[in-house]
Amino acid sequence: MKWLSDKNLRHLLDVAGDPDFGGTKYHLVEEVSRGGMGTVYRADDTELDRQIAIKVLNSPLADPDLAARMVREARIIARLEHPGIVPVHDVGQLADGRVFYAMKLVRGSRLDQYAAQNPSVKDRLRKFQAVCEAVAFAHAHGVIHRDLKPANIMIGSFGEVLVLDWGVAKIVAGQRSAQGLSEADTLSLLGQIHTEFAKAQPRSTLGADASNAATDTAHGTIIGTPLYMSPEQSRGEIAQLDERSDVYSLGAILYFLLTGQAPGAVSGGHELIQDALTLRRPRELNAKVSKAAEAVCLKAMARASDERYASAGALVTEVAGLIDDEPVTAYRENAFERCARWLGKNRFLVFLVLAYLLMRIFFILTSRR
Repeated sequence: MKWLSDKNLRHLLDVAGDPDFGGTKYHLVEEVSRGGMGTVYRADDTELDRQIAIKVLNSPLADPDLAARMVREARIIARLEHPGIVPVHDVGQLADGRVFYAMKLVRGSRLDQYAAQNPSVKDRLRKFQAVCEAVAFAHAHGVIHRDLKPANIMIGSFGEVLVLDWGVAKIVAGQRSAQGLSEADTLSLLGQIHTEFAKAQPRSTLGADASNAATDTAHGTIIGTPLYMSPEQSRGEIAQLDERSDVYSLGAILYFLLTGQAPGAVSGGHELIQDALTLRRPRELNAKVSKAAEAVCLKAMARASDERYASAGALVTEVAGLIDDEPVTAYRENAFERCARWLGKNRFLVFLVLAYLLMRIFFILTSRR
């Protein structure tokens, strides 16, 4: 009897764990990334002859609520048609009952990886501004992300910025998208999808009530990433979360882009969730950070939500000011700083004027000889 090598055994286990796309128009190529709820694969769309990404629920035996959450995530992304948000092409169910949705395949690097290779602060700010614009668009359509962090932002091969992972997004009650969908409408549509899947697969994991699964997380539940979540989010105050919670997370991302570190303290080799005592000002970590950029960052990360920027759109305007060397509302300049900023912004014009004056002085001196 011939025993399988460890390498061959691992390969067989991997293959056995791969989802079966038989009966669909997709052909699996390879695994891209794995999360707690689902795994993302690179796949071929055989009808349109293109490569796409497919997110598949990890297990057919998972809690039915997870299946409904994945359908909900797909619908949320599908309603947000913006260049900074990955478009969803399809949603469906595999033969084993696992839910999947197909989306654009993004080639590039995560924001944290991109920042490590691009030291230019202006370039980082431009990418950050694009992130804020995508989030502002989502807010305008009644959707809060709730898990913004560098790892959930991709920089594409041509510099495009894409905000990913809307799995814990919240639909703000009472607001409507451009398609006129309120939260109640969305839950109703989820129920319809759920019913159709149940008819096609009577024993599938989508046999439960999708409406219940798609509702928001219970009060007291902490969702998100500790070092990037707002104080109210870290306290589990789900009902209190609004656009300003995402603004805080955007501020935390800006903190990372300015300093190269997540906004937390390091003690004994372990990161601690930042608070008013442990958070260090960006200029303490990177002296090259301007006072204006630090002020914008700290205002976005204010402990009290009413002290932050009221919207991601307001933050877009402030970041534009940083990029263009214009004044920002978060920082009041003195006369010397205004003069220094003007000189820095118009240094070429100043150089031309000085060159002209020097030439005039030279001609005056030489003409007297």
